[in-house]
Amino acid sequence: MRRTWQFVQTVLGIIFRHPVTGTSIIPILPNGQIVLIQRRDNGKWGLPGGMVNWGQDLLTTVTRELKEETGLELLKVRRLVGIYSAPDRDPRIHSICVVVEADVQGTMQVQDTLEISDVKAFDRSAIPLGELSHDHDQQMQDYFDGKTTFA
Repeated sequence: MRRTWQFVQTVLGIIFRHPVTGTSIIPILPNGQIVLIQRRDNGKWGLPGGMVNWGQDLLTTVTRELKEETGLELLKVRRLVGIYSAPDRDPRIHSICVVVEADVQGTMQVQDTLEISDVKAFDRSAIPLGELSHDHDQQMQDYFDGKTTFA
């Protein structure tokens, strides 16, 4: 019984004292436009993405989240934009976010209507920088600057 309790305490410690891993995707359509989603919780535009499920790798998560939030299909990951780990980067939970640029295709359509209210393609100059959700302003600026960030 004591070993079971120690195991439970260890698992709870891991779950509640360690950040979770997530992804953000900078989806690039064949015409060069960048796809953003509008979040239901705060009404702001942001990058599609989400948390890595237990037993999934990052590529599977990127593919799944892109489809769930935008209806789009992943063609290929172009590059790693950055890894963002500041404890306050997401107001909901301490998470580590792996951001990638990706070529995508398909028809944009919100699949996850509980989290996402709209999906839209933007020309680079029309991205609402300074008004994006979470730390997506920083992620997009790093992308535009051609940086690979470890922060």
